[in-house]
Amino acid sequence: MSFVLRRLMLTLPVLLGITVAVFLIMKLIPGDAMMARLGTDATPELIQRFRDQHGLDRPTFVQLVEWIGKVATLDFGVSMVTGRGVLETIGQRLPATLELTLAATLLALGIGIPLGVAAAASRGRWADFLVRLGSILGLSIPNFWLALLLTLWFALRLRWLPATGYASLFGHPLEHLRYVALPAFTLAVGMAAVVARYVRSSLLDVLGLDYIRTATGKGLSSRVVLIHHALRNALLPVTTVVGIQMGALIGGTVIIEDIFAWPGMGRYALQAIYERDYPVIQTIVLVVACFYVVINLLVDLAYAWLDPKIRFD
Repeated sequence: MSFVLRRLMLTLPVLLGITVAVFLIMKLIPGDAMMARLGTDATPELIQRFRDQHGLDRPTFVQLVEWIGKVATLDFGVSMVTGRGVLETIGQRLPATLELTLAATLLALGIGIPLGVAAAASRGRWADFLVRLGSILGLSIPNFWLALLLTLWFALRLRWLPATGYASLFGHPLEHLRYVALPAFTLAVGMAAVVARYVRSSLLDVLGLDYIRTATGKGLSSRVVLIHHALRNALLPVTTVVGIQMGALIGGTVIIEDIFAWPGMGRYALQAIYERDYPVIQTIVLVVACFYVVINLLVDLAYAWLDPKIRFD
């Protein structure tokens, strides 16, 4: 428990640094939220009212202090475009993003781990070559291009799956699976390629250790040695990679959600960027950063489960 508390305490300065960095970056990027919202024909009175309403006429340092104070009290303000509470809107869209991220992660692990094990078990043979070639292709293909390709084949030509849209997981679970299939697979391909490569590399390292040779010398079958003795230790470094990839998926759903009209936080972020809706952008970046921190904490805790020799004190 003390380890968890120490890690949570260490995350505070990290989140503070991210908060400040996000605010300053938003001030430095080109464009003007006021002009994006009001247009070039806005009257001086309307411009001044907009500045007063959103505090844009105050010094940058004052705005920064006010922003940090709001973050500390979980008051992220209102959208400059819709006037609705930012946190309320993100709370409505976040479940859809988490559903997509979780589906993509499970799919990536379901593909990547067996392929990595198969490649390690057949090192130097055709299966190993094909897995390595496939992983390179999976890493090389841009996900937006893959999304368009999958939509063209499976939605428009074969008509097996819907091209865009969303169905509630709890209200219509089967329809939800049909809608989530294409965006989840699009996101999963790159992650599955990374996982397969790390599982193969880590498993080959473990298979060369003395205790594996001892297990083999005792007459255990190669399958038992591989699955029950080597794989668990080989998954230890892979856990870190999966954690990093999950964080990247949450932040990387922006384009994919827009292509598949998935009503998640990423699509909301993209709209906010187009409209220079600073409170929304800053809050979404902070939410994604918090997920990174939480996922890394869970990865550290998973280490103790995978390897009981690890202690945090």
